[in-house]
Amino acid sequence: MKTIFGLYGSGWRAEYFLRVAKFLPERFEISGVITRNDKKAARFMQEFGVACFKSVDDFLTGTKKPHFMVVSVSASANVDVSLDLLNRGIPVLLETPPATNLEDLARFHRELPTGAKIQIAEQYPFHPMHRARLEFIKTGKLGEIQHTQISFSHAYHAVALIRRYLSVGFENAEITATSFPVNVVGGYTREGEPQKEAVLQKTQTIAVLKFGNKTGLLNFETDQHRSWVRSPIIQVKGDRGEVFNSKIKYLQDFRTPVESDFVRKDLGREENFEGFDLKGIFADGAWLYRNPYQGSRLVDDEIAVATCLDSMMDYVNGGAAFYGLDEGSQDFYLGVLVEQAVRSCSVVCSETQEWCVV
Repeated sequence: MKTIFGLYGSGWRAEYFLRVAKFLPERFEISGVITRNDKKAARFMQEFGVACFKSVDDFLTGTKKPHFMVVSVSASANVDVSLDLLNRGIPVLLETPPATNLEDLARFHRELPTGAKIQIAEQYPFHPMHRARLEFIKTGKLGEIQHTQISFSHAYHAVALIRRYLSVGFENAEITATSFPVNVVGGYTREGEPQKEAVLQKTQTIAVLKFGNKTGLLNFETDQHRSWVRSPIIQVKGDRGEVFNSKIKYLQDFRTPVESDFVRKDLGREENFEGFDLKGIFADGAWLYRNPYQGSRLVDDEIAVATCLDSMMDYVNGGAAFYGLDEGSQDFYLGVLVEQAVRSCSVVCSETQEWCVV
């Protein structure tokens, strides 16, 4: 059955959902977009063929009922917009956790209607390479996982990856953090390629989150994920081996080290005529990830967004949660504590919150 969803918002991230629906019309259909931006509405109607509305009431009376709504609005508007939809009985897939601060987050939980169907489209854990690494960790070949370093994204995004790689739930954390300025020549931004050379001052944040005997190292320079001269680091250490970006090292026995690589199987290269696309990710003699959207030419982030949409449809139909409000709230909370640790130059400890299931 085709997934029909509505979209509330017209910002940069909202367009990811529009593109996914456009490239996968057999799987997804957008029943309408709610936006007060007339210029964006005109472009969306022309480029994506979607109907646009100025309010929820106009949307509900002017188009077919969606299975759920995707909310992709500013952080300041997120709470009220989402609560309004949930109080109308409409399931909501939030693009980000519904708050700008812990007070807003607490209010959201207090006012959340009973039985509300809500998930968060935190896409990074669903990127193909992250899913392949997580699948390899499940084999147990790395042994007991003790440490991870994430230099890939910021704030709650990085925390979400740290908790996934460490298999940490809602355990409390002891956090130390610092930040300092670094200079870098500007590169690609949301507006496109740079028009001239400019040396920009960014902030490097380094934080250690200790969950008992497990540690996560958050190491991120502002906008590093868009820089042409900065590299991501994903390291996961177990007592029998480690993953470092695309490299795998582990012990077959205490005298036999094994090395392998995560290999992206991209179609369309050289004499391959299957179309330019990601087929999957292979390592250590096995497929660890197969692209379910092969043929659509989606980039990794769009593949992850499509995965969230499919998972939301399954959740609405009674399936399991895939990234619930509880997880999103915890990652947001820990991200705020990292900022507090930077400002205070002291150890900050998390406390069990109302959403925690330990």
